[in-house]
Amino acid sequence: MVKMIVGLGNPGSKYDKTRHNVGFMAVDRLVKDLDVTFTEDKNFKAWIGSVFINQEKVYFVKPTTFMNNSGLAIRALLTYYNIAVSDLLVIYDDLDMEVGKLRFRQKGSAGGHNGIKSIIAQLKMQEFDRVKIGIGRPKAQMTVINHVLGTFDPEDEITMLNTLDRVDKAVNHYLTTKDFEDTMRQYNG
Repeated sequence: MVKMIVGLGNPGSKYDKTRHNVGFMAVDRLVKDLDVTFTEDKNFKAWIGSVFINQEKVYFVKPTTFMNNSGLAIRALLTYYNIAVSDLLVIYDDLDMEVGKLRFRQKGSAGGHNGIKSIIAQLKMQEFDRVKIGIGRPKAQMTVINHVLGTFDPEDEITMLNTLDRVDKAVNHYLTTKDFEDTMRQYNG
C-alpha cells in the first residue's frame, strides 16, 4: 500500500507563513521527526519526499503550481505512482472556520477554495479524504485575498502551532490505523 499526503499552499518564501500555506506548514510538521528530504520535481510541479511508515510508503507532497492549480500536480503524481484516490489525503486552509478548528471530511464541494476546486476538476470527483484547518474570516475592512495571503497575528500563531501538533497526531493515527473514519471521530473539532 502507498499513501500520499498533500499540503496545499503557494511556493516561494514570501508565502511561507501565510494563512493560505497552512497545508504546507502541516506537511512540514508531519515530517519534522522523520527522515524525509524534499526534492523539487519540475515535471510534477511539486516538492516530494517519502518515507516508510508501518511498512507502507508515504509520499509527502507540496505542489509548486500555486494554489489555484494544485490539482495538476496531484493528478499527475497519483497516476505516475499508481496511487488510488482512496489513499490520498489533502490538508488545506478554511476561512469559514475559526482559527485552529479542524474538520476531517471524506467528500464534499470545494466550498469556494480554489485549490480544492482544481483537485475536484482534475480528479473529476469530490470523494477524497481531507483535513481542513480553520484560519478565520478577515477582520473588518480586510479583503479575503489580503487575509489568506497575510500572516497570523501572535495569538493566532500560537493557536496554529498547537493545531499543527493536533494535525500531526491525527495524521499519524490515520497512518497507523489506516482508518480515516476513526480518525474523523477522534480528531474533528
